[in-house]
Amino acid sequence: MAEDGRDELVATDDESDHTAADGSSSLNNTVVEEGSTLVRRMEICVAEAEKRSGKNAVNMQETFTVYLIETRPMDAVTEGRNPAPDSLWRRYSEFELLRNYLLVTYPYIVVPPLPEKRAEFVWHKLSADNMDPDFVERRRIGLENFLLRVASHPVLSNDKILHHFLTEEHGWKEVVYETGFQAKADSRIRALSATFRVRNPDKRFMEMKHYSDQLQSHTSQLLRARARVADRLYGVYKVHGNYGRVFSEWSAIEKEMGDGLQSAGHHMDAYAASIDDILEEEEHYADQLKEYLFYAEALRAVCRKHELTQFELEMASQDLISKKQQHEELATGIVRTFSFKGMTNKLFGQEAPVQREARIKLLEELIAEGEDTVKEKTVECEEHVERAWVDMQRFKEHKDKDLREALINYAVMQISMCKKGIQMWSNAKECFLKM
Repeated sequence: MAEDGRDELVATDDESDHTAADGSSSLNNTVVEEGSTLVRRMEICVAEAEKRSGKNAVNMQETFTVYLIETRPMDAVTEGRNPAPDSLWRRYSEFELLRNYLLVTYPYIVVPPLPEKRAEFVWHKLSADNMDPDFVERRRIGLENFLLRVASHPVLSNDKILHHFLTEEHGWKEVVYETGFQAKADSRIRALSATFRVRNPDKRFMEMKHYSDQLQSHTSQLLRARARVADRLYGVYKVHGNYGRVFSEWSAIEKEMGDGLQSAGHHMDAYAASIDDILEEEEHYADQLKEYLFYAEALRAVCRKHELTQFELEMASQDLISKKQQHEELATGIVRTFSFKGMTNKLFGQEAPVQREARIKLLEELIAEGEDTVKEKTVECEEHVERAWVDMQRFKEHKDKDLREALINYAVMQISMCKKGIQMWSNAKECFLKM
């Protein structure tokens, strides 16, 4: 998946380069060179995985997997030189840290997802062990695909932290934490509150959020159906081994028919054994669907950020209106709405002119601050909407292309599998005709 995707990502990079300057000019964590994505300047691959043992943060022994990232300047490759790549090892948790940083720093971007940490939608013969070699290999491919997608994004690819991740084996975590990104992360409770209390969210984002829910639902249903089919297909193929055993045993008692029966039995055995490779290939197509299953959550995160910024704008506007109303009531002496303060004034008399002037002055200062806050929140909300909508359209184009290609390739694989079945029975027929 990642190897096929590398050329595609470089090709589609031309379509989105023009948005790089707009998306990153106001960001502090971008490298100097803009307008050119990292994948056009650096060859990136996750070359291999290795199992290691060591002590964790609480001094307990653990077994984990590390992945070798290799990078090489693209200009050296295009000029025909082949220098040794720079390499470093990263754990899956370090990829998670990088992605969490990107999510917080670029809330208007649909950040590419990581491959699954533990196998999901497995069929009964597929190991759910996250240390299983086949699973680790698929995850290696998924991690490379993640890096290639980030490195081909017109904004994310120019982030300094990403460059540190790819080139600095030691000290990069400290650089990440120094950005203070964790303090900027939105509280889940605040985001959930905004979802239910926001009054006027952008309709496009509400539709996109609903779409992300449907995308996740449909892809998960498709993956479950595929796992059930794989289970049954595995049984159907393996039971053909019974044909092979019967034909081989039968051939031992036949003189004229023996060779034909034995040959047919060999074809049946080969057919039964072929399902392992077939379903292993299927897993790579399933991983492509899983990527968009996880992309759905990234899409929702952008929509939730819009709800939060819009809710904060509405709260700031409402607070400003309230303070202006209080100022008007104090200045005119006419109370338009019921308030405890108004009742006490009626019962105990109006406050002294000095106190009244002091309150008016304080309210004027608060109103000025409130107007500045509303302006800031308005700009923040408008910028998020504008940038996020551009990136969501970019995501949609890539999604349509990727899923179309994955489904076509899956169909082609199924056709090839059926042709092999026809060929097996054709070979068996020829064996029977020679008896």
